[in-house]
Parts: sequence; structure tokens; C-alpha cells
Amino acid sequence: MYTPSSFREDATVRLHALIEANPLGLLVTHGEGGLQASPLPFLVYPDEGEFGVLRAHLARANPHWQELTCVDECLVVFGGVQGYVTPSWYPSKADTHKAVPTWNYATVHAWGKPTAIEDAAWLRRQLDDLTAFHEHPRPVPWAVSDAPADYIAAQMKAIVGIEIPIARLEGKFKMSQNRSEADRAGVVAGLRDEADPHGNREMAGLVEGLG
Repeated sequence: MYTPSSFREDATVRLHALIEANPLGLLVTHGEGGLQASPLPFLVYPDEGEFGVLRAHLARANPHWQELTCVDECLVVFGGVQGYVTPSWYPSKADTHKAVPTWNYATVHAWGKPTAIEDAAWLRRQLDDLTAFHEHPRPVPWAVSDAPADYIAAQMKAIVGIEIPIARLEGKFKMSQNRSEADRAGVVAGLRDEADPHGNREMAGLVEGLG
């Protein structure tokens, strides 16, 4: 990933936070069948290994899982907040007119050797962890154990687990850091303008925090 130094994010805790907030990752491999990509909801276990461990599952009917047994590396791409930035927000535009549109975004790329897992106990833990992570904010969280045991057992036979110890982790938070202080302030104001068609309050906070 091309990452100019002004956009590079090295803080592992921030990269894990983006994954937790945007867990749908794109699993990419290149094997005998060429390039394959599968969007999957991942969980990151930050305290395992140097950069954490990613776990997920996919449908047994998806042939992608079979390729995981014969590749040495995969890439998982996570996308965070993103959006259009108009030059009309830059005060410098009024002075020089030397400005063009751009796109701000945050993304994390994780590399590692994947393992396909069919163990029932591992799969049940993955389902429990994934469900608990997403259900815990709800007033009455749903749990896997709420469904009939035979039903869950049948469902588990239709999935295969994926475990990826992260060997390399890169983050790019392109949030107008290459603009002047005045231009960044203009971007923040524009993003916070609810009447602006390109308003984006979440991005405004990142631009302000990373500027």
C-alpha cells in the first residue's frame, strides 16, 4: 500500500480499533486458482502474538477456504471512514485557485498465513465470541445458546473457521494532513456542516484529531 509518511499510522492500538469498529474485512489470496476475495466479519484478538490474531469463518460451500490450506500468505483489508473532499472547503482556493478534489479515507491492511479450521470446539468459540462482541450493546443480547443445540450443530457443519496470526499490520489515515492549518480547518467546518451534501461528522473528528 502506497503510504506517504504524513498519512502513515503505526499505533497498533489505533489499527485494532479501526478493525473493531469496521469488522467486515476483505480476505484476499492468490493461489492456483488466481486471485480470490471474500468479505467476512472478523474479530481481532489484540493480546495474541506480536500484532494480534484475526479469526472468522466462511461457508463450507465457498471454495475459497480450500485455498487457505496451500497459500503462505493472505491479505485482509479493512476500510474505515471515507468520503469526498471538495476544494471549495479550502480557504487557499480563493487565493490561488490551485486546488483539486480529493478523497479522505482510513484503511488497515493485515498480512499473515491463514489456517482453515474444522474443529467443532474452535468453531463454537468463534461463533460465541463473534456474537457476544456484536450483541453486547443490545439491552437483551442474543446468544448462540438461545438457539436449539441440534440446530446450531447443523449450522456449524456448514462453516469452516479461519485463523490468521498477523505478521504485518499497516494503517493509512489520509485525513488532509498534507494541507495547511487553514485548509484543514476549512475541511473540518465543511464536514460538520449538516447542510453540505458531503458533510461527514465522523471524518471531521479524524481530520481535526490527526491534523
